[in-house]
Amino acid sequence: MRTKLSSLAPGQQNSPPAATLASAVLVVGFVLGAAQFAAADSPLSLLAKRDPLGATSAKSARLDALQSIPVEQLDDEARQKVKSVLANVSVFRRLPIRLTDCDPDLYLFLVEHPDVMVNIWQALKITKLQLSQLEDEIYQVSEPNGTVALTEFLHKSPELHLIYGEGTYEGPLFAQPVNGRCLMVLKTGYVRETDGRYYITTRLDTFLNVQHAGADLLSRLCHPLVGRTADLNFVQSLSFLGSLSRTAETNSRGVQRLASKLENVRPQLRDRLSELAAEIAEQPTISIDTSTAGH
Repeated sequence: MRTKLSSLAPGQQNSPPAATLASAVLVVGFVLGAAQFAAADSPLSLLAKRDPLGATSAKSARLDALQSIPVEQLDDEARQKVKSVLANVSVFRRLPIRLTDCDPDLYLFLVEHPDVMVNIWQALKITKLQLSQLEDEIYQVSEPNGTVALTEFLHKSPELHLIYGEGTYEGPLFAQPVNGRCLMVLKTGYVRETDGRYYITTRLDTFLNVQHAGADLLSRLCHPLVGRTADLNFVQSLSFLGSLSRTAETNSRGVQRLASKLENVRPQLRDRLSELAAEIAEQPTISIDTSTAGH
């Protein structure tokens, strides 16, 4: 029998539930904890609105995201979970599209095993986030602020991952617990340049459903703030992933030592991270003979 996606009893909470629910369900592979965000009227935020690769909540992006969901490839249970979010979307956001210099095998490994990514951050003492695997595709997420969520991969392929999450906030702002659901559509593209390096394009679309009238209103009002926090977390996480990949190229033994320190993941996942580090270090780049160019 599969684990039911419901939350455990969270602790105390001091920040708005819309923000904590959003960060909890966006955590799968891509959250670095609390982050600062720009003021709504700053020149940087105005520039981002004109950036075609920047974050957006535009109707065209939302329709594009909906068309990306592989409904025909899902079983009945997964379809119901998708429907439960899309039937009443409180907030939609397409996070910034990013290009990352990263080994594709390492990228896929960490996307599909978010507990490894979070355990790396824990070993480096850069997060207090907790994420553990309960079943093959189901993970429990807990944050120091008290929010607890469960997330599940509904679909996985190298180019597309569909992730469903449920979370609960229980604290002083509301008399009753506030429940939230989220659907994430992660699309990935891979390009190998002539020098042998891989570049990965990543796009994450998010649909958030807050199941509480007051919290739903609060999530809409706070969306610009929550959105910018999620944007920065996402960008920083991809940057970290690229940095880890480049470190494996030049210091694979250092990454292997880091893998040996991961205490909250299955042994085979530690071993696989170590193997990937060795494989990345052994990959030669392609040498270009410019003397024959154009002949």
